Amino acid sequence: MSSGTEKKAYEGKSITVTFEARRCLHAAECVHGLPEVFDPGERPWIRPDGAEAERLAEVVRRCPSGALQYELVDGGSEPSDRPTQITHNSAGQLIARGELSMDTAAGPRAETRVVLCGCGQSRLQPYCDHTGPCGQAASG
Repeated sequence: MSSGTEKKAYEGKSITVTFEARRCLHAAECVHGLPEVFDPGERPWIRPDGAEAERLAEVVRRCPSGALQYELVDGGSEPSDRPTQITHNSAGQLIARGELSMDTAAGPRAETRVVLCGCGQSRLQPYCDHTGPCGQAASG
């Protein structure tokens, strides 16, 4: 079984979608937004050519954790929200969207969307991984 620490790429004709399993918080925006592209019961579970690239990019941008990202074949990538917004939800997580620079154990990462651990118990700091109370309360 994979440790889920890698980012896997799903290449389509017009867009490549990447998925980082360890950051997925199961918000299901993808599955509900484009079930013809995102089907956890199929392999591969992401089929980028199942929808127009623009529509797929729109649904990927709904992923609050940033586990899903995309890059257009013509070189276009996800724009950052401006101004940057940080929200503290009732579960204790911090949800940030914008031009973000994250300090992680693996080094600095540029991000556009993240859900940060608010309780300090995530094993994936600074990201929430649902292991602490803030992730448990937010998963329902």
